[in-house]
Amino acid sequence: MFGSDFFAGNRERLRQLFTGTAPIVVTANGLLQRAGDETFPFKQDGSFWYLIGVDHPDVILVMDKGREYLIVPQREAIMETFDGAIDIAELTRRSGIKEVLHEKEGWKQLETRVKKVQHVATLAANPAYIEHFGMYTNPARRRLIRRLKQLNPALELLDLRQHLGRMRMVKQPIELEALTRAIDITNESIRDVLRPKQLGKYAYEYEIEADLVRGFRRRGAQDQGFTPIVASGPHACTMHHISNDGPLASDELVLFDVGASFDHYCADMARTVSLNGRPSRRQQQVYDAVCAAQDYAYSLLKPNLELRVYEDLVENFIGEKLRELGLIKTITREAVRREFFPHRTSHFIGIDAHDAGDYDEPLKPNATLAVETGIYIRAEGIGIRVEYNVVITETGYEILGKPLSRLL
Repeated sequence: MFGSDFFAGNRERLRQLFTGTAPIVVTANGLLQRAGDETFPFKQDGSFWYLIGVDHPDVILVMDKGREYLIVPQREAIMETFDGAIDIAELTRRSGIKEVLHEKEGWKQLETRVKKVQHVATLAANPAYIEHFGMYTNPARRRLIRRLKQLNPALELLDLRQHLGRMRMVKQPIELEALTRAIDITNESIRDVLRPKQLGKYAYEYEIEADLVRGFRRRGAQDQGFTPIVASGPHACTMHHISNDGPLASDELVLFDVGASFDHYCADMARTVSLNGRPSRRQQQVYDAVCAAQDYAYSLLKPNLELRVYEDLVENFIGEKLRELGLIKTITREAVRREFFPHRTSHFIGIDAHDAGDYDEPLKPNATLAVETGIYIRAEGIGIRVEYNVVITETGYEILGKPLSRLL
């Protein structure tokens, strides 16, 4: 779907946004060990793919004045035997970059330039460990930065993350096409699972997960945008319940939060349904409150909206609903967020399910967002989330794809 003109255009836009004369040096992600000599499935850095369009690890892009070239890693012969060699012709065709250098020659070229300049622009590295998420990060950016600083200890690095975040948050027509296809694949697969005769056959969460993932691949998705969540009953009160190993009970609700990936663009859809088609009065009350909050969120969406203001307004609206449900007496951020609504209403979507973007920048037409409202009541074993994907238009918003019904 994406040709070299898309990636070349993105590189040109980056040059125009970054008005400095410093060389731009950006790295692909690296492989991560899973066990022994096995790696986790490779996931490319979203911003690198946006500029280059290739899924090889450890490739480096250099943009210096009017010149651009790629540096490809030196691979051991045994690695090429097992994993295949990098197809240089395909890399050139895909990226539109004609000059491709092997590691030794490429770094020799780069070293000559880096030793002469005061600044290099790159994507700043995350810390090795992000305490908030409890996770280790891909070391490729840190490795690149360390190597650049070894070449020139006085070098100052300029961070390109805001530039690329603002570029990626506003989608081009071809991106909207790929994203809409991912959404339709996701929705069609969910519809298959939700057929009453089919839904009644499932005994465990993982059976639903298996059919959803099968539906994605059968309809042309290359992958899942993220690890699927299928959470029944009290499991739905854990935001990222990914073990999907619980039994299903007919009087419970089941929440899916899933998304197919089509040509690198990821849907992010959530639905909550009654397994027996007869929700209890309380379940229906909570579900109606979640849908009302989503409708309120939709009513706010338009160009120039500031997302932080939007989040505050939706938070207060959900606080009103929590009070009506008898869950809180006074609306405060702590009361709403502590347990009942702990996640954002909206995040950007695109190459990543939680895509790059600038949350301090007012929304512009063709920004794409998830609209995700939820209420989670651990004491009652009720967790409900409903999520659709939208694009901002000149006057408001549109739901992307053929939307699922919101009937419980």
